[in-house]
Amino acid sequence: MLSILPGIIVSYLIGSIPTAFIFGRLLKGIDIRQHGSGNVGATNALRTLGTVPGIIVLLLDVIKGIIPIVMIAQPLIHRTHAAHPDLILILLGISGIIGHNWTCFLNFKGGKGIATTLGVLIGLATAITGLRVIILLLLGTWIVVFAASRIVSLASIIAALSLPVYLIVFKQSKVILTAGFILTIFVLLRHSLNFRRLIRGEEKPLIFKKS
Repeated sequence: MLSILPGIIVSYLIGSIPTAFIFGRLLKGIDIRQHGSGNVGATNALRTLGTVPGIIVLLLDVIKGIIPIVMIAQPLIHRTHAAHPDLILILLGISGIIGHNWTCFLNFKGGKGIATTLGVLIGLATAITGLRVIILLLLGTWIVVFAASRIVSLASIIAALSLPVYLIVFKQSKVILTAGFILTIFVLLRHSLNFRRLIRGEEKPLIFKKS
């Protein structure tokens, strides 16, 4: 397992790249943590920087989740002929999500991990065929809830709670199911304040605006 330690570290560092913060500095000369929700993620980038920069941040955050799986974990598995490939894929993917959520570049205060988690799931689907349908269902769940409410946090929470259910229904392995529960817990922890605002009816819908 020591052979995957460099991969875990690199995956964490890739996930830690604070794209929303960087774009805030480059485009508007601001610290995005002092604007909008104060979160270093795509939703606050959409609100604060505009639609086009926000979408770019979203895509880059998704890519941060894909890279540890496709460009680090999979080559490592092929090179070492690992006995537990699914475990390596998951460890490196989770490392990238942890990097995004608790980035070392911003005093371990990062985003909420939805886009990067999606990237990890997309990366896993390239190696685990059964996950492809589950990802489509998750995206569908997110889109339906968001279309009905226009509230990103609500859509993210419902999609996260759906993940273990879909994994069970489609009879995924214990390793994948455990990872699903971990990812769900991450999302719920990162959205605890949003959940309280939802209960109080104070959570704001997302309104797209020009950059």
